[in-house]
Amino acid sequence: MTEILHMAHALSRHAGARQTVIARNVANADTPGYRAQDLAPFADSYNAPDTLALRTTRSGHIGGAGSALALRIQAVDGPADPNGNTVSLPEEMLRAADTMRAHDLSLAVYRTALGVLRTSLGRPR
Repeated sequence: MTEILHMAHALSRHAGARQTVIARNVANADTPGYRAQDLAPFADSYNAPDTLALRTTRSGHIGGAGSALALRIQAVDGPADPNGNTVSLPEEMLRAADTMRAHDLSLAVYRTALGVLRTSLGRPR
């Protein structure tokens, strides 16, 4: 159960960070020479081997491994405007909608997991 909550939290963090990158792209849509960016997909970012895990000094410490998230920004390939800018506003709107869907999914998973926990404790939802 805790792994599901960790994954939902990581998906939410990824969606928030991706929304920041998208907003930066939209804000720089007219900046000459600006190259559009995006985050690596969540599946590639979650538990990536090059992530930093928290250091634990005792086996009972929380957060040793299993919830790391590597937020890697990568360039987006696409045609450039005459001024060298590669931001496509329609593409950014599609990315924003996909990011909102991912964030909504993480909240739904979190709510469902909390409902299961409450039910197992005998508390009403």
